[in-house]
Amino acid sequence: MRHPLAMGIRKKSSKTPPVLSHEFIIQNHADIVSCLAMVFLLGLMFEISAKMAVMFVTLQYNVTIPVDETTAEPSSLYHYGIKDMATVFFYMLVAIILHAVIQEYVLDKINRRMHFSKTKHSKFNESGQLSAFYLFSCIWGASIIVSENYFSDPISLWKGYPHTYFPFQMKFFYVSQLAYWFHAFPELYFQKTKKEDIPRQLVYIVLYLFHILGAYILNLNRLGLVLLVLHYFVEFLFHISRLFYFSNEKYQKGFTLWAVLFVLGRLLTLILSVLTVGFGLARAENQDLDLSSGNFNVLAIRISVLASICITQAFMMWKFINFQLRRWREHSSPQPSSQKKRSAPTRGKASRKEKENGVNGTVTSNGADSPRSRKEKHS
Repeated sequence: MRHPLAMGIRKKSSKTPPVLSHEFIIQNHADIVSCLAMVFLLGLMFEISAKMAVMFVTLQYNVTIPVDETTAEPSSLYHYGIKDMATVFFYMLVAIILHAVIQEYVLDKINRRMHFSKTKHSKFNESGQLSAFYLFSCIWGASIIVSENYFSDPISLWKGYPHTYFPFQMKFFYVSQLAYWFHAFPELYFQKTKKEDIPRQLVYIVLYLFHILGAYILNLNRLGLVLLVLHYFVEFLFHISRLFYFSNEKYQKGFTLWAVLFVLGRLLTLILSVLTVGFGLARAENQDLDLSSGNFNVLAIRISVLASICITQAFMMWKFINFQLRRWREHSSPQPSSQKKRSAPTRGKASRKEKENGVNGTVTSNGADSPRSRKEKHS
């Protein structure tokens, strides 16, 4: 019998599934999405469709800032608008293609060598995809933070709010983040996710989109960038530790490091959020709601932002504590010792019976009264 393969590994069979059937779409979804993305790229080549294609492929709402006292040369900045939905859609297609490439050329090859069970197979695929995304996002986000001097000047997180204009790299970063987490919805179908796993994945996908969109729309992009990099770094450690654990169950030190950094990450998230929203923006001069200028610095919105962050951190800590308690129970469960104690009297009883049989059945063992010995004598 062949080893059963879980989701993510495409079984090659002689029979081709019917066109536009579920199996056909799942097997060829990367090729279908690639053709759809090529339509937008080909649209750039023709004058009739170029204006429409540019809206999907390139970033919109470009503004040139003239030379002033703060800038030595004119700079090109961006702000957000409704056309960003088209750009997010195009890069969501790109994310689906990259997801399929990583799955087929990296994770599937490792899975065939390791021969994981169905449960480990799905978790390995999940951790493999997320660890690649978290690592790339951490490096990209950290480079933006360094280039914009947010580490050396933390006051810039709230100074000059509203931050309606931001550089190309930051806008592209947010568009890519939204595209990745929106692409996670169709991936639930493409990867044949189990029904019992769908609610768990929908929860964290919606939480990511809610907070990223909130930071993007409320012009809290600087704070959102720092918090995302901090959170992604901690999550990257967890998923890379899980990958090592699947390869060899002896590698569990990574989970200990992740547990420490997870708690520190939650504390830093709360501290930065309270400093920026609770103190920095609360002391700003302009505290009037103005949608045209992108100013959302009012008491109700500040309370809502802090409440959403605190509730999310509390939810994550609750899940973390339950996870740690479950691990401790598994490691400190007294089942092996109890089984030994139970096996001891049974062995004692068995030995007593053997002694009794050895004493009372000596004749039988010598073949005097046994049916087998009688047959041997008659023969």
